[in-house]
Amino acid sequence: MAIIGNLIKGAIDLKGVLSSETNHIEEQKKVLEGLLKKALDTHFGKKYNFNSVLEAEDIQNAYANNIPYFDYHQLHEKWWSRVINGEKNVTWPETPDYFALSSGTTGKKSKRIPVTNEMIEAIRKAGIKQVEALSNFDLPAEFFEKEIMMLGSSTNLREKDGHLEGEISGISASNIPFWFEGYYKPGKEISEIEDWDKRVQRIAEKAKEWDIGALSGIPSWIELMLQKVIEHHNLNNIHDIWPNLQVYTSGGVAFAPYEKSFNSLLDHPITVIDTYLASEGFIAYQERPETDAMKLITDNGIYFEFVPFKPEYINQDGSLQQDAPSITLAEVEVGQDYVLLISTVSGAWRYIIGDTIEFTDIERAEIRITGRTKFFLNVVGSQLSVQKMNTALREIEAKFNIKVPEFTLSAVQINEEFYHHWYLGTETDITNEELAKALDEILKEANKNYRVARSKALKGVKVTKVPIDLFSEWSGTQKKKGGQVKMERVMSEEKFSEWKTFVSKLISK
Repeated sequence: MAIIGNLIKGAIDLKGVLSSETNHIEEQKKVLEGLLKKALDTHFGKKYNFNSVLEAEDIQNAYANNIPYFDYHQLHEKWWSRVINGEKNVTWPETPDYFALSSGTTGKKSKRIPVTNEMIEAIRKAGIKQVEALSNFDLPAEFFEKEIMMLGSSTNLREKDGHLEGEISGISASNIPFWFEGYYKPGKEISEIEDWDKRVQRIAEKAKEWDIGALSGIPSWIELMLQKVIEHHNLNNIHDIWPNLQVYTSGGVAFAPYEKSFNSLLDHPITVIDTYLASEGFIAYQERPETDAMKLITDNGIYFEFVPFKPEYINQDGSLQQDAPSITLAEVEVGQDYVLLISTVSGAWRYIIGDTIEFTDIERAEIRITGRTKFFLNVVGSQLSVQKMNTALREIEAKFNIKVPEFTLSAVQINEEFYHHWYLGTETDITNEELAKALDEILKEANKNYRVARSKALKGVKVTKVPIDLFSEWSGTQKKKGGQVKMERVMSEEKFSEWKTFVSKLISK
């Protein structure tokens, strides 16, 4: 009998019963006021007169009117470079102990994002909220005694100029509470291995020693790890070695593109729970099984604003026009794509995190990630978001009974005419031409702007099938293998040229 499991499950269930309904709008007002008061005497707070903002009748409106939007490069150039150099009280009191390295999905040069002790605590609290939400998922008591495989970046953080640097998953894992260490796999020794392939090899070698009940990590890298374990032990599926695996906590990207390929590695379906942990903070988590949408964490050190995601508000580099209108949580609508802005206890202010989201339930503050501001393809007016691309590819999977977990594309010119050139990671005998025709028809049927573009300047669609593992190998060449890394879905002309050269070299071997 799972005595400990019953105790843990009972405590979680009780916590869920005792939790009161929250007023997300009021919580957000309190968070903003707390952030402004805390940073009042920083250089940033004095520059933008936080004192006058706090004295305003409508603090949220005064805040939006007084402080410009910042993407990473703007905030780094004007403010965070000073933090990195050790200056105190720049955008947040004192100096941070950590910097999260994030090269994201574009560029080889790592960003350095401050991570304060307040942010570490906020991430810890968010993790507890997510664990408490497990009471909604009808999991057996035995589950709460199983081990959890957290596949992130290396926990071997680098010391530099008096602070520690690493990816946010590595920073978070290096700060897990002592009572959780017995549940945490692959454990401290393996987690410190920096080389992704070596780390996964060690996981495969040790897999038989563990009783894994839950997985956590980016879908593409979790899949590769599971494939390695299955291959190493010559298994039919991962349940042959981890029969008690019941939960997968995804994060950072939509799970839908990976669902078919992920399930092929299992003996039976498991519970999939989405989370939204970025380098800048723990933003949202899935609270209930009736939906795959995630609940914004509105009372935990992050203040949210939203800009309607429209082409006229977005610059070519994915940043926002400074005159683009922002709204608060009290003003959002269901079904509208928004650029997400955050202000945080790490000293990010009106920060463009780069993701686009939509609300599915305003009262519950539930959202879905719909894409990236830089992954919006609007050449000749086609207005394709990542969400629309993903939806089209799910239809392609169903139509041809294939798996397409990975893709990238770009707008290209052929004989001075525009085409969308898709690279699909898939194993199928369906021809490139058949896939291109089907994809084109699906997009025309579902997207009015795309249909109009196809009748004018957008002349057609090209598809090139490639092996799925080329996408992870590409990430490796970009110094981005494992951890929080996500494949770039829409590439610039220059990056796409590099991609095509890379693919040609590997396929010709």
